Amino acid sequence: TQTGDEYCRLGRSAVSIRFRGHDYYGDLNSMLPVAILAGGLAKRLRPITDDLPKALVPVAGRPFILRQLDYLKDQGFEQIVICTGYRAGQIKDVVRDGSASGLDVEYSEDGETLLGTGGAIRKALPLLGREFFVLYGDSFLPVDFSPVEQAWREHALPGLMTVLRNADRWDTSNVLFERGKIIEYNKLEPRPDMQHIDYGIGVLSADVFDRCPSAEAFDLAVLYHELSTQGLLGGFEVFDRFYEIGSVTGLAE
Repeated sequence: TQTGDEYCRLGRSAVSIRFRGHDYYGDLNSMLPVAILAGGLAKRLRPITDDLPKALVPVAGRPFILRQLDYLKDQGFEQIVICTGYRAGQIKDVVRDGSASGLDVEYSEDGETLLGTGGAIRKALPLLGREFFVLYGDSFLPVDFSPVEQAWREHALPGLMTVLRNADRWDTSNVLFERGKIIEYNKLEPRPDMQHIDYGIGVLSADVFDRCPSAEAFDLAVLYHELSTQGLLGGFEVFDRFYEIGSVTGLAE
């Protein structure tokens, strides 16, 4: 039996429809939509998350998701899709339609079976449109997003990943990035010569999900890996460290 991770592949026959970096039909004065991945079980934060989704963990007295939304609003974003799973209703009760943050927020819920990061995005495509940012719901990333979007358009590739020179300092390095290009991203089997890490901001075209299962769980890391090995994943290097609340140590920072 094939799993999503085994057959979510981008064959060479599909390459001709992948290059849409300059083919955006939205308002060029607005930032692309954002998918926030907020459906995980947050096991590393137990018992804090026994009765609370990670997105609602308080940071300096406020649910983290509200701080994340405020930051995105300040960056010029307007449309947000939150991909939920574990305790989805609690997130919706707090964020609602996003108007309190000056945003338009919609939701894509995994349902009874968690779909993983890749499956969650795949299900949210009808809300996201043809191209969009992808962020993790436990990350605070203190960078300007506008140059990231501009780099994605200039690369004219179906995907772009931000990377940080990490050298295993903050976490295991998983990107081979040379002369401004991603040679390989491999979260599952990182190589010793990988000095960079996935920073946590991605930009994707919906087309890359065409060969992925529509109702099965799979990891977005698998798709990123396939894009990188086929030369279809652009890279944008950032230089400010990331912060995350996905672990007790990260939350303390």
